[in-house]
Amino acid sequence: MTKVSKSEIVVPLKIVLVDPPPGVDYGIQEGKGNDYKTISIQRSKAGNLQLDCIVNVKGNRADGPPNFVGPISQGPPAGRFIYIDIGKSAGQFTSCWQRRIKIPMEGITWDMIDSVETQSNRVLQATVPGTGKDGGPSCATLKPINGWEIVKKA
Repeated sequence: MTKVSKSEIVVPLKIVLVDPPPGVDYGIQEGKGNDYKTISIQRSKAGNLQLDCIVNVKGNRADGPPNFVGPISQGPPAGRFIYIDIGKSAGQFTSCWQRRIKIPMEGITWDMIDSVETQSNRVLQATVPGTGKDGGPSCATLKPINGWEIVKKA
């Protein structure tokens, strides 16, 4: 865990997509609007897909809930989320898919951040379904299956 400034903490995150359709690119959106890039791009294979990133948290307990800032955090302070770009949205222009998953960061508490900060072998993990009802990649807003969890780094 690294402190960026006196009031900012860097928190490692792991997003696990459960059994996404194989052969599709997935990545984390960095930046907003049309001025963004997709980072940590991976092509899905059989089984789960894992994407790792870090977010910055600004403020402290006296300020209220954690305020996630930086190029990966999207949305207003009270409703931050992370975008997962899929297929064409992730730069795979030969894909028939062009989707995004929105993963809300609600549920991440100061206690969870403190635990990850004091134990360098821990990350916050969100596990979400990788396949939608249509058999293609999941899309839209997906809350983590078990909420955000503290897990050991792989």
